[in-house]
Amino acid sequence: IYRVDEMVEKPSPADAPSNLAIIGRYILTPDIFDIIRETPPGANGEIQLTDALQIQAKRGCVMAYKFKGRRFDCGSVPGFVEATNYVYENYYARR
Repeated sequence: IYRVDEMVEKPSPADAPSNLAIIGRYILTPDIFDIIRETPPGANGEIQLTDALQIQAKRGCVMAYKFKGRRFDCGSVPGFVEATNYVYENYYARR
């Protein structure tokens, strides 16, 4: 378990402050909703949950769990293909 004090939204590998990543699964405390209401819109005029979590982290209230396993970026075509191939090779091809 880690205490999170900073998050960077999709940094380049050279700018990443660590090799840890947010995989998009959260257990949120109720105060996040007030923080979201206070959070100004970011990219494309959208309110980003990461921005609200960053504010919450600055207040010392965000914890993280280091996930053991493989992670895929399914938000891109190459990442989705990689994930699909992995599942096929590891779960279906062996049958």
